[in-house]
Amino acid sequence: MKRIFSGNRIGLKHAVMALSFVLLLAACSKFDNDDNNSGTPVSGLMAFNLVPDKDAIVISLNGNNLTPTPLNYTSFTGTYQRVFAGNRQIESYEINSDSTLATSGFAFEPDKFYSLFVTGANGEYRNIIVRDNVDSLSAESGKAYLRYINAIPDSTKPTITITAGGGEIFNSEAGYSTVSEFAEANPGQVSIAVKNNSTINADRTISLEQGKVYTILLLGLPEASDTTRKVQIRYIENGSLSPNQ
Repeated sequence: MKRIFSGNRIGLKHAVMALSFVLLLAACSKFDNDDNNSGTPVSGLMAFNLVPDKDAIVISLNGNNLTPTPLNYTSFTGTYQRVFAGNRQIESYEINSDSTLATSGFAFEPDKFYSLFVTGANGEYRNIIVRDNVDSLSAESGKAYLRYINAIPDSTKPTITITAGGGEIFNSEAGYSTVSEFAEANPGQVSIAVKNNSTINADRTISLEQGKVYTILLLGLPEASDTTRKVQIRYIENGSLSPNQ
């Protein structure tokens, strides 16, 4: 019988000292182990559907769904889901046909945070898994932190520019599937642009809050006519930093 983790903060205890999230470990996720012992090592996993030619996808670990409902395009799990640490087989598949998009193995370390970005288009898809080093960011710096993922399935390397208060945070070319490290930024208005002088041309301004951590999502299809599938810039809040206790 598959069991459900309770939505408390047992596990991930070292990282939570530096990073507090609302509903950090959701109670609704099912896993591939019948043992509900709170002493079992766990990790936190946040997952995203960045596949512009699929309406909804399902993500499973060792054959069990990460979320109780499919993830629609541009949606994500909302919080870090509690998953068992150790080697996991990760599969993403289309809800309408049950056809597999991408399969990959990954070893999750106990008490660490990770992001899974499902990306791609036109029959070629990827599960991009990165460790989120949020537990190493400083709450005392007075800064916000942000990173980006280029999930635009294109052969070019667009220039990604992110500026705040007149200073550059990022300004470099980044190919498809690139995930940057987190960088600090002054709270307030931040300007973001992704361009390749051809089919990719999007910009946006957002506002950052002190002590919060963000991921910028660069996504969409350069050739799309549907405005919901065109290249666009979105962002999510990973969580809020709190001083070490």
